[in-house]
Amino acid sequence: MNRSDFNPLGQFVAYACKRFHLHLLAGGLGDARPQPQIPARAVGLSLVLGEVVQVPGFLQLQQETALPQWQRWMGYANPISHDTFGYVTERMDPAKWRAAGVWINRRLKKGKAFEGCKVHGLLALSLDANEQFCSDHRCCEDCQSREITCKNEAGQEVKKTQYYHKQVYAQLSGPQWSVILDFEPMRQGQEECAAALRLLRRMRGAYGPRFFDLVVVDSWYANGPFLKTVVEELGWPVIAVLKQERYEVYQETEALSRGQKPVQRVERDGRTVEIWDLRSLRFSDAYPGSVRVVKVRERWRQRQRVGGQWEDHDKEQNWIWVVAGELDGYDGAAIRDVGHLRWKIENNAFCELTQHGHLTHCAHHHPVAAMVLLWVKLIAFTLFHAFALLHGKLFRLGRATMSEVRKQIDRSLLCGRPVSFFSG
Repeated sequence: MNRSDFNPLGQFVAYACKRFHLHLLAGGLGDARPQPQIPARAVGLSLVLGEVVQVPGFLQLQQETALPQWQRWMGYANPISHDTFGYVTERMDPAKWRAAGVWINRRLKKGKAFEGCKVHGLLALSLDANEQFCSDHRCCEDCQSREITCKNEAGQEVKKTQYYHKQVYAQLSGPQWSVILDFEPMRQGQEECAAALRLLRRMRGAYGPRFFDLVVVDSWYANGPFLKTVVEELGWPVIAVLKQERYEVYQETEALSRGQKPVQRVERDGRTVEIWDLRSLRFSDAYPGSVRVVKVRERWRQRQRVGGQWEDHDKEQNWIWVVAGELDGYDGAAIRDVGHLRWKIENNAFCELTQHGHLTHCAHHHPVAAMVLLWVKLIAFTLFHAFALLHGKLFRLGRATMSEVRKQIDRSLLCGRPVSFFSG
């Protein structure tokens, strides 16, 4: 990349190639076509850039590939049809895209990009499931199905089958930077925990046991088999929300903390946080080891508009976290702070990808293509945020929003100096 190519798209291309060797990664993203007329690299790069500038579907992407700038980016001097995008993504290997994602994330970790994600020195991995898209008519062999009740044109309630895709996501959550490391599709009739364990086992092989320090999950995963597998087999401590009142450990926590003064009181974002820290409790027969339970009560005053008038109201939230594994060196406030990171996967990942990244839109409903396109979306999401947060100055200096940085890259395709992805 020449220094004269000084525009947002040129900066993004130069950063992606220098920092992540994207030009080399793209060369390995082949497909199973016996005699391809259009290089798989051109298709893959077009898909990535389409996600960066938030092109919603293949038809619009076909029009974008007619732009001279776009053709210089992908190294192919002709437009690519929407049928070609569908045909090629069906024949791409999702494992190669996953390997590219792992490479990018490992480069970020090596460059200490995740230091800002640490809370009390801990790098936490959040797990959560999210439904990507659903359809009443189209399905593939990887679809899950369910019966739903709706009303027909006559206003009568009828039952019909709905098809959907749902995945468990693993995200490094932090105050400023959050990255989805991997995901695992859920299978028909299977619970989230089974998909989550497949995901964690694969991640231990791909990233190693020390890429992150612990796992944070919601109450759905607070069961003995899941805790035992993650703590004893995989070697990661777990912090899980505890809501199941039927569990003896829940009842014991309420009994032991009733009438007792909190062992710790801290301030967090205008909230007064009271903490009860109970150790060496029995969780269940399925988890033989003892657990630690941190109970938290948070109080604050919130300004609300009621009847046209602003009023201050007292608010309160109560949380219980169960801690399995070796985290004895961290106090209750640290457990509370790390436990709250789980909400980042909804706010920083699912919400942003849904609102701005067309997460719920399936450009091509095919079992292989859906996996490939989701990986393309996540890789583009990571590359763009790394560029804007770690490299670009406009966002960090508060002179442009994330949306404006994206628009500047998009406008560079229509004006500005030509940018070649393959120039040295």
